[in-house]
Amino acid sequence: MICDVLRAGTGLFAARIAFALAATTKEPLAIVIAGRNAARRDWLTSAANARARIFGSPARFAGEDVDLLAPGAADRLVETTAPRVIVQAASAQASAVIARSGDAWSRLVAEGGLSATALTQSQITMAMARANTRAGSRAALINCAFPDVVNAMVAAQGHAILSGMGNVGILSSVFAGALDLDPARLKVLAHYQTLAPFRRAPGDRAGARAPRVWIDGREIEDVFARFAGVKLTPEPVIDISGATGVPLIQALCAGAPWRGHLPGPEGLPGGYPVIVSEARAALDLPNGLTRGEAIAWNAAFEASGGLIVEADGAVRFCGRLRELLDARAPDLAAGFPISDLDAATARSSALRAAMMNETDPGPRSFMRP
Repeated sequence: MICDVLRAGTGLFAARIAFALAATTKEPLAIVIAGRNAARRDWLTSAANARARIFGSPARFAGEDVDLLAPGAADRLVETTAPRVIVQAASAQASAVIARSGDAWSRLVAEGGLSATALTQSQITMAMARANTRAGSRAALINCAFPDVVNAMVAAQGHAILSGMGNVGILSSVFAGALDLDPARLKVLAHYQTLAPFRRAPGDRAGARAPRVWIDGREIEDVFARFAGVKLTPEPVIDISGATGVPLIQALCAGAPWRGHLPGPEGLPGGYPVIVSEARAALDLPNGLTRGEAIAWNAAFEASGGLIVEADGAVRFCGRLRELLDARAPDLAAGFPISDLDAATARSSALRAAMMNETDPGPRSFMRP
């Protein structure tokens, strides 16, 4: 089934994207919802079509049965749907892990950081990116599975990646909403790790690293004080994040330029203000901030504790995450060349499966990113 937008995944985040498209799309769009959970996929398709009728939208949704982890499945899906935009929102690792407890894997993620999930998060995205490349890179690829980190791996393997959605877009949206501000006046530089402080009470944010925020070209000195009234949910903020990329999807389908905030644009680490034109993202930084400075600021978060992709394609775990992995899987903790990503992902998936079966009743004294 030929479509404008191929939306892979049937989880809660994927649902928010579909429902926002159904309510806000003003021009005819054919949207395919692809996934292996037939009951969930069929329900999302029915619900999205119903919402489109409620809001008078000409968007039309159809379901496609596919197991994206099966060999060749992503290639067949991309070939048969020939989308203009691929929105990859499926993952072998649910984002709800940040609110989970009681097993050894969730403790490792909480203590070592969300980059512990980066390899399993990359699995389906890599399948879609490779399929898109083999199809001639006809579609703009938006990856919703941990884009601040995963998109760098996609780019390092030589595949085109436009961006992700959410993360920096969450913060830019809540900041604009809190100040009742035209989003065009706001520019935010934010790594996904800067969301964590806003899950805490305002008095508990001291010492945490804040995002950088500019209003009308002037940088705010104390971001936590200015946005003390902003508090995110402990679980993933899908009520906002799933909507942040919808205007971008619509602009891409219309062939129109778009300005906003995106994580992982063109495979860069972290999130930035950007301008998207002709399915390419360019940084739209405030005066006085260079591209190199913005990238280095974002990259420093993973370098101090997470996963980084070096210029030569070496993938390296850093900080506390490396220490924790070294105690359980020293071969994985040592890092690997990007060409060995599939083998490393299989190793990470096996470790995750084993640790999820280990009970961990210990107290939680740390804060998940």
